[in-house]
Amino acid sequence: MSDLATLAAGAKAWPFEQARLVAERLKRQPKDVVVFETGYGPSGLPHIGTFGEVVRTSMVRHAFRVLTDDKIATKIICVSDDMDGMRKIPDNVPNHALLEPYLQRPLTDVPDPFGTHESFAHHNNARLRAFLDGFGFEYEFKSATELYKSGAFDATLLKALQVYDKIMTIMLPTLGEERRKTYSPFLPISAKSGRVLYVPMKKIDAANGTVTFDDEDGEEITQTVTGGRAKMQWKPDFGMRWAALGVDFEMFGKDHQPNQPVYAKICQALGVEPPINYVYELFLDQHGEKISKSKGNGISIEQWLAYAAPESLSLYNFQKPRTAKKLYFDVIPKAVDEYLTFVDAYQKQNDAERLENPAWHIHSGKPPTNASPISFALLMNLVSASNAETKDQIWAFIRKYAPGATPQTHPFLDTLTDYALRYFNDFVKPTKQFRAATDKERAAFEDMIKRLDALPADVTDGEAIQAEVYAVGKEHGFEPLRDWFKALYEVLFGVESGPRFGQFAAIFGVRETAALLRKGLAGELLKAA
Repeated sequence: MSDLATLAAGAKAWPFEQARLVAERLKRQPKDVVVFETGYGPSGLPHIGTFGEVVRTSMVRHAFRVLTDDKIATKIICVSDDMDGMRKIPDNVPNHALLEPYLQRPLTDVPDPFGTHESFAHHNNARLRAFLDGFGFEYEFKSATELYKSGAFDATLLKALQVYDKIMTIMLPTLGEERRKTYSPFLPISAKSGRVLYVPMKKIDAANGTVTFDDEDGEEITQTVTGGRAKMQWKPDFGMRWAALGVDFEMFGKDHQPNQPVYAKICQALGVEPPINYVYELFLDQHGEKISKSKGNGISIEQWLAYAAPESLSLYNFQKPRTAKKLYFDVIPKAVDEYLTFVDAYQKQNDAERLENPAWHIHSGKPPTNASPISFALLMNLVSASNAETKDQIWAFIRKYAPGATPQTHPFLDTLTDYALRYFNDFVKPTKQFRAATDKERAAFEDMIKRLDALPADVTDGEAIQAEVYAVGKEHGFEPLRDWFKALYEVLFGVESGPRFGQFAAIFGVRETAALLRKGLAGELLKAA
Protein backbone atom coordinates (compact mmCIF):
# COMPACT_ATOMS: atom_id res chain seq x y z
CA MET A 1 0.00 0.00 0.00
CA SER A 2 1.34 3.43 -0.96
CA ASP A 3 1.92 6.20 1.58
CA LEU A 4 -1.07 8.09 0.22
CA ALA A 5 -3.33 5.05 0.48
CA THR A 6 -2.18 4.58 4.08
CA LEU A 7 -3.14 8.16 4.88
CA ALA A 8 -6.47 7.68 3.08
CA ALA A 9 -7.24 4.73 5.36
CA GLY A 10 -7.44 7.14 8.28
CA ALA A 11 -8.70 10.29 6.58
CA LYS A 12 -11.81 11.82 8.16
CA ALA A 13 -13.26 13.65 5.14
CA TRP A 14 -16.67 12.17 4.30
CA PRO A 15 -15.69 10.89 0.80
CA PHE A 16 -13.04 8.69 2.44
CA GLU A 17 -15.53 7.43 5.01
CA GLN A 18 -17.78 6.27 2.19
CA ALA A 19 -14.88 4.92 0.13
CA ARG A 20 -13.85 2.69 3.04
CA LEU A 21 -17.39 1.29 3.24
CA VAL A 22 -17.28 0.48 -0.49
CA ALA A 23 -13.90 -1.22 0.00
CA GLU A 24 -15.35 -3.37 2.80
CA ARG A 25 -18.29 -4.30 0.56
CA LEU A 26 -15.86 -5.33 -2.15
CA LYS A 27 -14.23 -7.78 0.26
CA ARG A 28 -17.63 -9.45 0.69
CA GLN A 29 -18.55 -9.19 -3.00
CA PRO A 30 -15.33 -9.41 -5.09
CA LYS A 31 -15.73 -8.12 -8.65
CA ASP A 32 -13.69 -6.66 -11.49
CA VAL A 33 -15.41 -3.25 -11.77
CA VAL A 34 -16.83 -1.20 -8.90
CA VAL A 35 -19.95 0.68 -9.99
CA PHE A 36 -20.93 4.06 -8.58
CA GLU A 37 -24.42 5.12 -9.64
CA THR A 38 -26.31 8.39 -9.75
CA GLY A 39 -29.97 8.65 -10.72
CA TYR A 40 -31.74 11.45 -12.52
CA GLY A 41 -35.46 12.10 -12.95
CA PRO A 42 -35.93 13.93 -16.28
CA SER A 43 -39.45 15.17 -15.52
CA GLY A 44 -38.03 18.68 -15.14
CA LEU A 45 -34.96 20.64 -16.14
CA PRO A 46 -31.67 19.63 -14.47
CA HIS A 47 -30.82 21.64 -11.36
CA ILE A 48 -27.98 21.99 -8.89
CA GLY A 49 -29.23 19.08 -6.78
CA THR A 50 -28.77 16.83 -9.81
CA PHE A 51 -25.26 18.13 -10.37
CA GLY A 52 -24.54 17.68 -6.67
CA GLU A 53 -25.13 13.94 -6.85
CA VAL A 54 -22.62 13.54 -9.66
CA VAL A 55 -19.92 15.77 -8.18
CA ARG A 56 -20.23 14.16 -4.74
CA THR A 57 -20.25 10.65 -6.19
CA SER A 58 -17.16 11.57 -8.22
CA MET A 59 -15.44 12.61 -4.99
CA VAL A 60 -16.22 9.27 -3.36
CA ARG A 61 -15.01 7.41 -6.44
CA HIS A 62 -11.71 9.32 -6.43
CA ALA A 63 -11.28 8.71 -2.71
CA PHE A 64 -11.85 4.99 -3.36
CA ARG A 65 -9.26 4.96 -6.12
CA VAL A 66 -6.68 6.56 -3.83
CA LEU A 67 -7.59 4.23 -0.98
CA THR A 68 -7.08 1.18 -3.21
CA ASP A 69 -4.02 2.54 -5.06
CA ASP A 70 -6.15 2.63 -8.22
CA LYS A 71 -5.75 -1.14 -8.61
CA ILE A 72 -9.48 -1.77 -9.02
CA ALA A 73 -11.42 -0.59 -12.07
CA THR A 74 -14.27 1.82 -11.31
CA LYS A 75 -16.96 3.66 -13.21
CA ILE A 76 -19.81 6.05 -12.60
CA ILE A 77 -23.11 5.43 -14.34
CA CYS A 78 -25.72 8.18 -14.56
CA VAL A 79 -29.15 6.62 -15.08
CA SER A 80 -32.06 8.70 -16.31
CA ASP A 81 -35.48 7.43 -15.25
CA ASP A 82 -36.85 8.49 -18.62
CA MET A 83 -39.26 5.58 -19.00
CA ASP A 84 -41.38 6.97 -16.15
CA GLY A 85 -44.79 8.18 -17.18
CA MET A 86 -45.29 11.96 -17.17
CA ARG A 87 -47.53 12.39 -14.13
CA LYS A 88 -47.95 16.14 -14.50
CA ILE A 89 -46.68 18.95 -16.71
CA PRO A 90 -43.85 20.93 -15.08
CA ASP A 91 -44.66 24.57 -14.34
CA ASN A 92 -41.48 25.92 -15.91
CA VAL A 93 -41.76 24.59 -19.48
CA PRO A 94 -43.53 26.16 -22.48
CA ASN A 95 -46.26 24.70 -24.71
CA HIS A 96 -48.37 23.03 -22.04
CA ALA A 97 -51.11 22.31 -24.58
CA LEU A 98 -48.64 20.27 -26.64
CA LEU A 99 -47.89 18.03 -23.67
CA GLU A 100 -51.39 17.45 -22.28
CA PRO A 101 -52.28 14.51 -24.61
CA TYR A 102 -49.13 12.71 -23.45
CA LEU A 103 -49.83 12.44 -19.74
CA GLN A 104 -48.84 9.00 -18.39
CA ARG A 105 -46.75 8.32 -21.51
CA PRO A 106 -43.05 7.49 -20.95
CA LEU A 107 -41.03 10.69 -20.95
CA THR A 108 -39.14 9.48 -24.02
CA ASP A 109 -42.48 9.44 -25.88
CA VAL A 110 -43.46 12.98 -24.82
CA PRO A 111 -42.72 15.71 -27.42
CA ASP A 112 -40.04 18.22 -26.55
CA PRO A 113 -41.87 21.45 -25.59
CA PHE A 114 -38.73 23.39 -26.53
CA GLY A 115 -38.70 21.92 -30.02
CA THR A 116 -35.02 20.98 -30.07
CA HIS A 117 -34.96 17.22 -29.39
CA GLU A 118 -36.93 14.11 -30.26
CA SER A 119 -38.61 14.00 -26.84
CA PHE A 120 -38.95 15.86 -23.55
CA ALA A 121 -36.66 13.32 -21.89
CA HIS A 122 -34.05 13.64 -24.64
CA HIS A 123 -34.10 17.42 -24.17
CA ASN A 124 -33.56 17.21 -20.40
CA ASN A 125 -31.03 14.40 -20.72
CA ALA A 126 -29.07 16.51 -23.19
CA ARG A 127 -29.11 19.46 -20.81
CA LEU A 128 -27.72 17.29 -18.04
CA ARG A 129 -25.07 15.65 -20.21
CA ALA A 130 -23.92 18.94 -21.74
CA PHE A 131 -23.18 20.33 -18.32
CA LEU A 132 -21.53 17.17 -16.99
CA ASP A 133 -19.40 16.95 -20.14
CA GLY A 134 -18.48 20.61 -19.86
CA PHE A 135 -17.33 20.07 -16.30
CA GLY A 136 -15.19 17.13 -17.33
CA PHE A 137 -16.88 14.39 -15.32
CA GLU A 138 -16.06 10.78 -16.13
CA TYR A 139 -19.35 8.90 -16.38
CA GLU A 140 -21.43 6.60 -18.54
CA PHE A 141 -24.91 7.87 -19.33
CA LYS A 142 -27.66 5.28 -19.35
CA SER A 143 -31.27 5.78 -20.37
CA ALA A 144 -33.79 3.64 -18.47
CA THR A 145 -35.83 3.41 -21.67
CA GLU A 146 -32.87 1.97 -23.54
CA LEU A 147 -32.01 -0.37 -20.66
CA TYR A 148 -35.56 -1.72 -20.61
CA LYS A 149 -35.97 -1.93 -24.39
CA SER A 150 -32.50 -3.33 -25.13
CA GLY A 151 -33.00 -6.27 -22.81
CA ALA A 152 -30.35 -5.18 -20.29
CA PHE A 153 -32.93 -5.55 -17.51
CA ASP A 154 -34.65 -8.66 -18.91
CA ALA A 155 -32.93 -11.28 -16.77
CA THR A 156 -33.57 -9.31 -13.58
CA LEU A 157 -37.19 -8.62 -14.55
CA LEU A 158 -37.77 -12.34 -15.11
CA LYS A 159 -36.18 -13.00 -11.72
CA ALA A 160 -38.57 -10.41 -10.24
CA LEU A 161 -41.48 -12.40 -11.67
CA GLN A 162 -40.13 -15.52 -10.00
CA VAL A 163 -39.98 -13.76 -6.60
CA TYR A 164 -43.16 -11.75 -7.21
CA ASP A 165 -44.72 -12.87 -3.93
CA LYS A 166 -41.63 -11.84 -1.97
CA ILE A 167 -41.71 -8.40 -3.56
CA MET A 168 -45.38 -8.02 -2.75
CA THR A 169 -44.69 -9.04 0.86
CA ILE A 170 -42.09 -6.25 1.03
CA MET A 171 -44.27 -3.64 -0.65
CA LEU A 172 -47.77 -4.16 0.76
CA PRO A 173 -46.97 -3.08 4.36
CA THR A 174 -45.73 0.24 2.95
CA LEU A 175 -49.07 1.01 1.25
CA GLY A 176 -52.47 2.27 2.36
CA GLU A 177 -55.39 -0.13 2.51
CA GLU A 178 -56.99 0.98 -0.77
CA ARG A 179 -53.70 0.95 -2.69
CA ARG A 180 -52.97 -2.59 -1.58
CA LYS A 181 -56.03 -3.86 -3.45
CA THR A 182 -54.74 -2.78 -6.86
CA TYR A 183 -50.96 -2.57 -6.39
CA SER A 184 -48.52 -4.30 -8.69
CA PRO A 185 -44.73 -3.84 -8.78
CA PHE A 186 -44.96 -4.19 -12.57
CA LEU A 187 -46.38 -1.42 -14.73
CA PRO A 188 -47.23 -2.69 -18.23
CA ILE A 189 -46.97 -0.32 -21.17
CA SER A 190 -50.23 -0.32 -23.14
CA ALA A 191 -49.64 -1.42 -26.73
CA LYS A 192 -52.73 0.61 -27.67
CA SER A 193 -52.26 3.97 -25.95
CA GLY A 194 -48.55 3.85 -25.13
CA ARG A 195 -49.35 4.84 -21.54
CA VAL A 196 -47.73 3.45 -18.42
CA LEU A 197 -50.59 1.56 -16.75
CA TYR A 198 -51.14 1.51 -13.00
CA VAL A 199 -53.36 -1.57 -13.00
CA PRO A 200 -53.56 -4.74 -10.89
CA MET A 201 -52.19 -7.96 -12.30
CA LYS A 202 -54.76 -10.71 -12.94
CA LYS A 203 -52.13 -13.40 -13.50
CA ILE A 204 -48.37 -13.78 -13.11
CA ASP A 205 -46.69 -16.42 -15.30
CA ALA A 206 -43.05 -16.61 -14.26
CA ALA A 207 -42.37 -19.59 -16.53
CA ASN A 208 -43.35 -17.63 -19.65
CA GLY A 209 -42.29 -14.22 -18.36
CA THR A 210 -45.73 -12.69 -18.81
CA VAL A 211 -48.35 -10.76 -16.87
CA THR A 212 -52.08 -10.55 -17.51
CA PHE A 213 -54.09 -7.38 -16.90
CA ASP A 214 -57.02 -5.35 -18.23
CA ASP A 215 -56.03 -2.61 -20.65
CA GLU A 216 -57.62 0.85 -20.47
CA ASP A 217 -60.51 -0.23 -22.69
CA GLY A 218 -61.24 -3.26 -20.47
CA GLU A 219 -59.74 -5.88 -22.79
CA GLU A 220 -57.75 -8.57 -21.01
CA ILE A 221 -54.15 -8.54 -22.24
CA THR A 222 -51.28 -10.93 -21.65
CA GLN A 223 -47.83 -9.63 -22.54
CA THR A 224 -44.22 -10.16 -21.58
CA VAL A 225 -42.46 -7.95 -19.03
CA THR A 226 -39.26 -7.94 -21.10
CA GLY A 227 -38.11 -5.83 -24.04
CA GLY A 228 -39.56 -2.59 -22.72
CA ARG A 229 -43.17 -3.81 -22.60
CA ALA A 230 -43.33 -3.14 -18.87
CA LYS A 231 -41.41 -1.27 -16.23
CA MET A 232 -41.32 -1.50 -12.47
CA GLN A 233 -42.88 0.87 -9.94
CA TRP A 234 -40.30 3.33 -8.70
CA LYS A 235 -39.52 1.66 -5.35
CA PRO A 236 -39.06 -1.85 -6.79
CA ASP A 237 -37.29 -0.24 -9.76
CA PHE A 238 -34.62 1.13 -7.42
CA GLY A 239 -33.76 -2.30 -6.06
CA MET A 240 -34.11 -3.99 -9.45
CA ARG A 241 -31.70 -1.49 -11.02
CA TRP A 242 -29.12 -2.04 -8.28
CA ALA A 243 -29.28 -5.78 -8.89
CA ALA A 244 -29.25 -5.58 -12.70
CA LEU A 245 -26.43 -3.05 -12.99
CA GLY A 246 -24.28 -4.38 -10.15
CA VAL A 247 -24.31 -1.08 -8.27
CA ASP A 248 -21.88 -0.79 -5.34
CA PHE A 249 -22.56 2.78 -4.22
CA GLU A 250 -25.38 5.27 -4.63
CA MET A 251 -26.22 8.42 -2.71
CA PHE A 252 -29.56 10.17 -2.66
CA GLY A 253 -31.48 12.94 -0.94
CA LYS A 254 -33.10 12.72 2.47
CA ASP A 255 -36.53 12.40 0.84
CA HIS A 256 -35.50 8.86 -0.19
CA GLN A 257 -34.32 7.85 3.28
CA PRO A 258 -37.64 6.35 4.48
CA ASN A 259 -37.72 4.12 1.40
CA GLN A 260 -34.08 3.04 1.45
CA PRO A 261 -34.86 -0.15 3.43
CA VAL A 262 -37.49 -1.04 0.81
CA TYR A 263 -35.03 -0.57 -2.06
CA ALA A 264 -32.51 -2.74 -0.20
CA LYS A 265 -35.02 -5.55 0.53
CA ILE A 266 -36.07 -5.65 -3.15
CA CYS A 267 -32.43 -5.97 -4.17
CA GLN A 268 -31.91 -8.77 -1.64
CA ALA A 269 -35.04 -10.56 -2.87
CA LEU A 270 -33.40 -10.58 -6.30
CA GLY A 271 -30.38 -12.31 -4.80
CA VAL A 272 -27.97 -9.36 -4.69
CA GLU A 273 -26.43 -7.48 -1.74
CA PRO A 274 -27.62 -3.84 -1.89
CA PRO A 275 -25.04 -1.10 -2.44
CA ILE A 276 -23.58 1.31 0.10
CA ASN A 277 -25.87 4.31 0.40
CA TYR A 278 -25.12 7.85 1.55
CA VAL A 279 -28.04 10.10 2.38
CA TYR A 280 -27.57 13.86 1.98
CA GLU A 281 -29.76 16.76 3.05
CA LEU A 282 -31.76 18.65 0.45
CA PHE A 283 -31.05 22.15 -0.76
CA LEU A 284 -33.54 24.82 0.24
CA ASP A 285 -34.43 28.07 -1.45
CA GLN A 286 -34.20 31.44 0.33
CA HIS A 287 -37.60 30.78 1.91
CA GLY A 288 -36.53 27.44 3.36
CA GLU A 289 -38.55 25.38 0.87
CA LYS A 290 -37.20 22.31 -0.91
CA ILE A 291 -35.80 23.04 -4.35
CA SER A 292 -37.92 21.38 -7.02
CA LYS A 293 -37.28 20.70 -10.70
CA SER A 294 -40.94 21.25 -11.54
CA LYS A 295 -41.22 24.50 -9.57
CA GLY A 296 -37.90 25.83 -10.84
CA ASN A 297 -37.15 27.57 -7.53
CA GLY A 298 -33.68 28.08 -6.16
CA ILE A 299 -30.70 28.61 -8.47
CA SER A 300 -30.19 26.80 -11.73
CA ILE A 301 -26.83 25.44 -12.83
CA GLU A 302 -26.66 28.12 -15.51
CA GLN A 303 -27.41 30.89 -13.04
CA TRP A 304 -24.67 29.88 -10.63
CA LEU A 305 -22.14 29.60 -13.44
CA ALA A 306 -23.06 33.06 -14.71
CA TYR A 307 -21.63 34.52 -11.50
CA ALA A 308 -19.00 32.07 -10.29
CA ALA A 309 -16.64 29.33 -11.39
CA PRO A 310 -17.69 25.66 -11.27
CA GLU A 311 -15.13 25.00 -8.53
CA SER A 312 -17.14 27.16 -6.12
CA LEU A 313 -20.24 25.09 -6.87
CA SER A 314 -18.28 21.91 -6.20
CA LEU A 315 -17.18 23.33 -2.86
CA TYR A 316 -20.76 24.18 -1.92
CA ASN A 317 -21.69 20.58 -2.57
CA PHE A 318 -18.70 19.19 -0.67
CA GLN A 319 -19.34 21.12 2.53
CA LYS A 320 -21.60 19.51 5.13
CA PRO A 321 -23.67 17.35 2.76
CA ARG A 322 -25.78 16.11 5.66
CA THR A 323 -26.80 19.62 6.70
CA ALA A 324 -29.73 21.39 4.99
CA LYS A 325 -28.41 24.53 3.29
CA LYS A 326 -30.17 27.43 1.67
CA LEU A 327 -29.22 27.84 -1.96
CA TYR A 328 -29.78 31.32 -3.34
CA PHE A 329 -27.68 34.05 -4.92
CA ASP A 330 -26.31 35.48 -1.68
CA VAL A 331 -24.31 32.30 -1.01
CA ILE A 332 -22.23 32.61 -4.19
CA PRO A 333 -19.60 35.18 -3.11
CA LYS A 334 -18.97 33.31 0.15
CA ALA A 335 -18.53 30.02 -1.71
CA VAL A 336 -16.04 31.62 -4.13
CA ASP A 337 -13.92 33.14 -1.38
CA GLU A 338 -13.97 29.99 0.72
CA TYR A 339 -12.75 28.07 -2.32
CA LEU A 340 -9.85 30.51 -2.74
CA THR A 341 -9.00 30.16 0.95
CA PHE A 342 -8.84 26.36 0.71
CA VAL A 343 -6.68 26.47 -2.43
CA ASP A 344 -4.28 28.89 -0.75
CA ALA A 345 -4.12 26.76 2.42
CA TYR A 346 -3.40 23.59 0.41
CA GLN A 347 0.08 24.79 -0.56
CA LYS A 348 1.08 25.09 3.11
CA GLN A 349 -0.28 21.69 4.27
CA ASN A 350 1.28 18.28 4.68
CA ASP A 351 -0.09 15.23 2.87
CA ALA A 352 -2.44 14.18 5.68
CA GLU A 353 -3.91 17.68 5.99
CA ARG A 354 -4.35 17.92 2.24
CA LEU A 355 -6.63 14.87 2.20
CA GLU A 356 -9.02 16.78 4.51
CA ASN A 357 -8.91 19.93 2.36
CA PRO A 358 -11.98 20.35 0.10
CA ALA A 359 -9.69 21.61 -2.70
CA TRP A 360 -8.09 18.15 -2.87
CA HIS A 361 -11.49 16.54 -3.44
CA ILE A 362 -12.68 19.22 -5.88
CA HIS A 363 -9.59 18.83 -8.07
CA SER A 364 -9.05 15.07 -7.67
CA GLY A 365 -5.85 15.63 -5.72
CA LYS A 366 -4.38 18.31 -7.99
CA PRO A 367 -5.52 21.82 -6.90
CA PRO A 368 -4.13 24.82 -8.80
CA THR A 369 -1.18 26.70 -7.36
CA ASN A 370 -2.15 30.26 -8.32
CA ALA A 371 -5.93 30.58 -8.32
CA SER A 372 -6.22 34.22 -7.21
CA PRO A 373 -4.35 36.48 -4.76
CA ILE A 374 -7.45 38.65 -4.51
CA SER A 375 -10.81 37.68 -3.05
CA PHE A 376 -14.12 37.88 -4.89
CA ALA A 377 -15.50 40.32 -2.29
CA LEU A 378 -12.46 42.55 -2.71
CA LEU A 379 -12.86 42.59 -6.47
CA MET A 380 -16.45 43.76 -6.07
CA ASN A 381 -15.28 46.55 -3.75
CA LEU A 382 -12.79 47.59 -6.44
CA VAL A 383 -15.64 47.71 -8.95
CA SER A 384 -17.69 49.80 -6.53
CA ALA A 385 -14.96 52.25 -5.54
CA SER A 386 -13.59 52.77 -9.06
CA ASN A 387 -16.91 52.66 -10.94
CA ALA A 388 -15.20 50.14 -13.19
CA GLU A 389 -17.24 48.85 -16.11
CA THR A 390 -14.66 46.53 -17.69
CA LYS A 391 -12.19 44.04 -16.34
CA ASP A 392 -9.33 46.01 -17.97
CA GLN A 393 -10.06 48.79 -15.50
CA ILE A 394 -9.89 46.32 -12.62
CA TRP A 395 -6.63 44.86 -13.94
CA ALA A 396 -5.08 48.34 -13.83
CA PHE A 397 -5.41 48.19 -10.03
CA ILE A 398 -4.35 44.54 -9.83
CA ARG A 399 -1.10 45.24 -11.69
CA LYS A 400 -0.16 47.94 -9.17
CA TYR A 401 -0.68 45.48 -6.34
CA ALA A 402 0.92 42.47 -8.08
CA PRO A 403 3.16 43.76 -10.92
CA GLY A 404 3.87 40.29 -12.30
CA ALA A 405 0.22 39.24 -12.51
CA THR A 406 -1.44 39.16 -15.93
CA PRO A 407 -4.57 37.52 -17.36
CA GLN A 408 -2.22 34.92 -18.86
CA THR A 409 -0.39 34.08 -15.62
CA HIS A 410 -3.58 34.17 -13.53
CA PRO A 411 -6.43 32.99 -15.80
CA PHE A 412 -8.70 32.16 -12.85
CA LEU A 413 -8.33 35.69 -11.49
CA ASP A 414 -9.05 37.04 -14.97
CA THR A 415 -12.28 35.06 -15.13
CA LEU A 416 -13.08 36.12 -11.57
CA THR A 417 -13.07 39.78 -12.64
CA ASP A 418 -15.83 39.02 -15.15
CA TYR A 419 -17.87 37.29 -12.46
CA ALA A 420 -17.29 40.16 -10.02
CA LEU A 421 -18.48 42.77 -12.51
CA ARG A 422 -21.59 40.78 -13.33
CA TYR A 423 -22.48 39.92 -9.73
CA PHE A 424 -21.87 43.46 -8.50
CA ASN A 425 -24.07 45.03 -11.15
CA ASP A 426 -26.88 42.51 -10.78
CA PHE A 427 -27.01 41.99 -7.03
CA VAL A 428 -24.85 44.42 -5.05
CA LYS A 429 -25.30 47.74 -6.81
CA PRO A 430 -29.14 47.71 -6.68
CA THR A 431 -29.12 47.10 -2.92
CA LYS A 432 -26.44 49.59 -1.82
CA GLN A 433 -27.48 51.94 0.98
CA PHE A 434 -24.93 54.67 1.60
CA ARG A 435 -25.13 56.86 4.67
CA ALA A 436 -23.38 59.93 6.08
CA ALA A 437 -20.69 59.58 8.73
CA THR A 438 -21.53 60.44 12.33
CA ASP A 439 -19.45 63.07 14.17
CA LYS A 440 -17.42 60.31 15.85
CA GLU A 441 -16.88 58.54 12.54
CA ARG A 442 -15.99 61.82 10.81
CA ALA A 443 -13.10 62.40 13.20
CA ALA A 444 -11.88 58.86 12.63
CA PHE A 445 -12.17 59.24 8.85
CA GLU A 446 -10.07 62.43 8.96
CA ASP A 447 -7.44 60.62 11.03
CA MET A 448 -7.45 57.73 8.55
CA ILE A 449 -6.94 60.15 5.66
CA LYS A 450 -3.90 61.70 7.39
CA ARG A 451 -2.37 58.29 7.99
CA LEU A 452 -2.90 57.20 4.38
CA ASP A 453 -1.44 60.45 3.07
CA ALA A 454 1.63 59.82 5.20
CA LEU A 455 2.28 56.41 3.64
CA PRO A 456 4.34 56.02 0.45
CA ALA A 457 2.10 56.24 -2.60
CA ASP A 458 3.32 52.87 -3.90
CA VAL A 459 2.82 50.86 -0.70
CA THR A 460 1.19 47.48 -1.34
CA ASP A 461 1.58 45.97 2.12
CA GLY A 462 -2.04 45.32 3.04
CA GLU A 463 -1.16 44.22 6.58
CA ALA A 464 0.73 47.45 7.28
CA ILE A 465 -2.27 49.47 6.10
CA GLN A 466 -4.62 47.25 8.11
CA ALA A 467 -2.55 48.00 11.23
CA GLU A 468 -3.21 51.71 10.68
CA VAL A 469 -6.92 51.03 10.27
CA TYR A 470 -6.97 49.11 13.55
CA ALA A 471 -5.07 51.90 15.29
CA VAL A 472 -7.60 54.54 14.17
CA GLY A 473 -10.53 52.43 15.37
CA LYS A 474 -8.97 51.87 18.78
CA GLU A 475 -7.83 55.46 19.29
CA HIS A 476 -11.28 56.80 18.46
CA GLY A 477 -12.99 54.50 20.94
CA PHE A 478 -14.90 52.10 18.69
CA GLU A 479 -16.09 49.26 20.88
CA PRO A 480 -16.49 46.66 19.56
CA LEU A 481 -13.93 47.38 16.86
CA ARG A 482 -16.15 45.86 14.17
CA ASP A 483 -18.33 48.98 14.45
CA TRP A 484 -15.42 50.93 12.95
CA PHE A 485 -15.17 48.61 9.96
CA LYS A 486 -18.95 48.61 9.63
CA ALA A 487 -18.83 52.42 9.42
CA LEU A 488 -16.15 52.31 6.71
CA TYR A 489 -18.17 49.92 4.56
CA GLU A 490 -21.53 51.63 5.04
CA VAL A 491 -20.21 55.10 4.25
CA LEU A 492 -17.82 54.12 1.43
CA PHE A 493 -19.53 51.12 -0.18
CA GLY A 494 -23.14 51.15 0.97
CA VAL A 495 -22.85 47.66 2.50
CA GLU A 496 -22.48 46.44 6.08
CA SER A 497 -19.34 44.33 5.74
CA GLY A 498 -16.55 43.39 3.41
CA PRO A 499 -13.04 41.92 3.12
CA ARG A 500 -10.00 43.29 4.94
CA PHE A 501 -9.94 47.03 4.37
CA GLY A 502 -6.14 47.14 4.40
CA GLN A 503 -5.88 44.80 1.44
CA PHE A 504 -8.50 46.80 -0.43
CA ALA A 505 -6.48 50.00 0.12
CA ALA A 506 -3.30 48.24 -1.00
CA ILE A 507 -4.89 47.23 -4.31
CA PHE A 508 -6.96 50.36 -4.87
CA GLY A 509 -4.02 52.57 -3.86
CA VAL A 510 -3.51 54.57 -0.65
CA ARG A 511 -3.98 57.90 -2.43
CA GLU A 512 -7.12 56.67 -4.16
CA THR A 513 -8.43 55.31 -0.86
CA ALA A 514 -7.81 58.63 0.86
CA ALA A 515 -9.70 60.37 -1.94
CA LEU A 516 -12.58 57.89 -1.48
CA LEU A 517 -12.67 58.71 2.23
CA ARG A 518 -12.87 62.41 1.42
CA LYS A 519 -15.79 61.77 -0.93
CA GLY A 520 -17.52 59.83 1.83
CA LEU A 521 -17.04 62.70 4.29
CA ALA A 522 -18.31 65.23 1.76
CA GLY A 523 -21.46 63.18 1.12
CA GLU A 524 -20.61 62.73 -2.56
CA LEU A 525 -21.08 58.96 -2.44
CA LEU A 526 -24.48 59.37 -0.79
CA LYS A 527 -25.58 61.88 -3.43
CA ALA A 528 -24.34 59.71 -6.29
CA ALA A 529 -26.43 56.79 -5.02
